[in-house]
This record gives sequence, structure tokens and C-alpha cells, in this order.
Amino acid sequence: MLKNSLNVIIIAIALVISSYLFSNAFQNRNKSNDTISVTGSGKKDFVSDLIVWSGSFSKKSMTLKEAYAALDADREKIKSYLSSKGIAPNEMVFSAVSFNKDFETIFNENGTTRQQTFTGFTLTQSVSIQSKEVNKIEELSRQSSELINSGVEFYSSPPEYYYTKLAELKIKMIAEATKDASIRAKSIAENADASLGNLKKSDMGVFQITGQNSSEDFSYGGSFNTQSKNKTANITVRLVYQVN
Repeated sequence: MLKNSLNVIIIAIALVISSYLFSNAFQNRNKSNDTISVTGSGKKDFVSDLIVWSGSFSKKSMTLKEAYAALDADREKIKSYLSSKGIAPNEMVFSAVSFNKDFETIFNENGTTRQQTFTGFTLTQSVSIQSKEVNKIEELSRQSSELINSGVEFYSSPPEYYYTKLAELKIKMIAEATKDASIRAKSIAENADASLGNLKKSDMGVFQITGQNSSEDFSYGGSFNTQSKNKTANITVRLVYQVN
């Protein structure tokens, strides 16, 4: 009888201990799920400090020799023009010359080719300028039609604008977005009569650069506007905190 009573006591104690351990584990499990996820953002307007402008010119002739000679003459006119605008010779980068054989195609009534006639060689070359004098080169790109008046077939491309301090800007914006997320998390926790615990996870969104006051959409992989001199950078940071 004493042995039976002892067994009952041992079983009862075991049940109590098991209940306690299960309850504690259950509470800790729920505690680990008591988290809050917030997203903070950083935004900064800035002005490009580097410009890249390019243009192309071409000549056509029945012989390569004549075409090259004509292209060389235009290249010298372009060099002279750019020098008159304050561009140093080492700032002018001319590409290799490309050429095409041009043909005029005559078709039959049924659409098949009847005859191809050689019409000459077209030679094309481009020139590009990279400078930190953004306003100066921007104005030059607008005035480049003056070359056409001098007999040069010059096709100007829109300038591209860049910023050379993006790395430093990105670091500052990550700090700003992290601070914004932390403030949001504290506010939500306080309104719920809770307190923030340790930071459990952080994720950074993609870096987005768009033109200021533009309707450009953000890209999943990040956008990088080069058409606007005045730009806006955006970044997001997601923080996950333990809630006590």
C-alpha cells in the first residue's frame, strides 16, 4: 500500500513538472513570435556633378578614300568648334570609324529582289565629352546645331548626368531610413503598451534614382536616371524587432 502511494506521488510530481515545462515552452514559443516589422525610408534631392555628352557625324562617297578624306575634314571642323567653346583636346574622345556599303534595291512586282545597285560608302564617327562642368557642357549640347551651319552632318545625343558621390550618399540615406524605421517601431510599440526588444532582422531595399518631380516608376531591380540633372534618390530599410 505504501508502495502504491509512493507511485501515485511520483506520478503526480511528474505531471506537475511536465505541465510546468510544457507551459513554459509554450509561453516562450509565443514570445519568440511577438515581433514587429516596420519599414523606414530615406529620400534625398541632389544635383548631378558629372555630364557625358556625345554626338556623331558621317560622310558618304563612292570610294573609301574620298569618304575618309571628307570625314577627316569634318573631324577637324568639330575639333576647332569645340576648342572655341573651351574644350581641351584631351577632353574630346573620338571613336573608331565605322563604315557601311550602301545599296539601292529594286524589287519585282511580286516582291522579290530584281537588282541591287551599289550607291557608296557611309563612314560614321562619334565624339564624346565627359566633364564636371555640367552647365557648360549642357549649354554646348544645345548650341551644337551651329556645326550643321558649317556643313557638318552632326547628330547630337541628349546629355547623360551622373553623380560621383553616390557611395557616400547611399550610406547617409541608409542611416536616415534606419532611424525612420526605428522611430516608427517605437511609436507602434508605445501605442500598444509594449516595449521594443532586440533587433532580430534588417533588410535593405533597392536604391532608386529618379528625376526630381518626375512621374518615373520605381524598378524592382532599382532605377538609375541619367536623363535629369536634378535627381531624387530613395531607399527603404525594413527592421524586425522583438516586442516585450
